This record gives sequence, C-alpha cells and structure tokens, in this order.
Amino acid sequence: MEIVGRGFVARNLSRVAHRHPHALVLAAGVSSTSVLSREMFAREADLVLDALDRCRREDRTLVFFSSASHAMYGSTTSPAREDVPTSTDSAYGDHKRRLEALVRSSGVPWLVLRMSHAIGCWQREHQLLPNFVKQIGSGSVKLYEGTYRDLVDVLDVVRAVDALLDLGVRDEVVNVASGTPWPVADLARAMADRMGASPVYEVVHATPVRTLVSVDKLCRLVPDLGRVREPGYVEGMLDRYIGHYWPAPAPA
Repeated sequence: MEIVGRGFVARNLSRVAHRHPHALVLAAGVSSTSVLSREMFAREADLVLDALDRCRREDRTLVFFSSASHAMYGSTTSPAREDVPTSTDSAYGDHKRRLEALVRSSGVPWLVLRMSHAIGCWQREHQLLPNFVKQIGSGSVKLYEGTYRDLVDVLDVVRAVDALLDLGVRDEVVNVASGTPWPVADLARAMADRMGASPVYEVVHATPVRTLVSVDKLCRLVPDLGRVREPGYVEGMLDRYIGHYWPAPAPA
C-alpha cells in the first residue's frame, strides 16, 4: 500500500504496506476534534480529492480514516452503529462527514474506518498518552469533568486495515474502537500508578460527553479483533506503551 502521511498511525501501518499494493491509505489530515480552522479543513479536503483522483487513475482502493469520537456520534447511551445517521454541532464532525460523503460518491473502491483514540508508539506530544505522561511527570494534571475516551491499540488498527483489505472488504464504513469509553480521570490515575507518581489533579468543569460506539461489525468481519472487548484490554495497552514515553525508574 501507499501511505499518505507521516504521523504515528502511518508509521505503524508501514509494517503491512508491502501486502497491499492495490491500496492507497490516507493517514494524514486533521486529527484533533478541537480544530476549527477552515484552512486546515480545506487542506485535508484537497488531500482527499487528490487521493481519489489517483485511485481512479491507478485503479486503487482508498482507505480513509474518519472519526468514531463524540465529534461524529455525540453522546450516546446505546452503541452507535455505522449505519445510524450522525448529527452533532462539532465543526470537526461536520468536516469528517462531508469527506466521508465525498469518498462514498467518488466511484472508486473505498473503505472508511471510523477510528477512536488510538495509542501506541511514536505518538506526538499533544496526543493523549504522551500528553498525560508529561503532565503526570510535571506533578500537575488538568482533567475535564465528565470526559471519556475510547482507546484502541494502534497495532489493532493496523490489524484491522490489513485484515479488511486482505478480505476484500470494499465500500463499507467500519468503527475501529474498543467499544468501551473510559473516564479520562481513571485513565490519568491508572497512568500515574504505573509511573509511581502522585500528581495534583486540577478538575475543570466541562459538559459531560460519553460516546459509546458499536464494534459488532469490526468483530464480525475480523473475529480476531474480538480482543478489543476483553477485560484488561485498556490496562494492557497502558502497560505496553507508557514505557515508550516515561523512563523506567532506576533500581533501588
């Protein structure tokens, strides 16, 4: 596969690139749900149009990463499926929906993956895991009241892309997530425990947002990814990846 992008998802995907020469994976563009910049949205739209044009000329399948976050689904009380109409007041969510519609109507083979918050190696400082590790290390952590995150291992994102392309899945939207939203406060404390730290927590009032998404389709198409539902999935990710962003304590 050809991978457009240089972020941590793109770097992790490189391990399976040789297996799918027919695919073009767009792993670039706006990645933060807080972005409001029309210029950034326009640049991503141009990337999508260019990728679609190349797929049309070169007979390739486009893999487009969208969002399974609150920006797409809002707050949900039952698992949100891919075929449920989405409607939020988020500029980021509206932008991703427009791009999804552009991809679906393009006439080229496509696969849209609505990804939750992936964690793993090579993340940038502003992303959840390295950001919290840095705050915890500084001794002070800012928490937004009522905030949840659905975390998925970036290696399971890679497995999803690899398996879905291998199976020939086309013209489908698939949530790639764990299906279990965690309170961000619990995540921060679990990280602090693993770092042996006791930071001060500053709780900031915010509108509660809890997004529950369905991973039924993902697990039906790729049964091996049923692991995302298993107890201890998130804790295992923290055990694996915190050491990439925080040095191990020196022996006593």
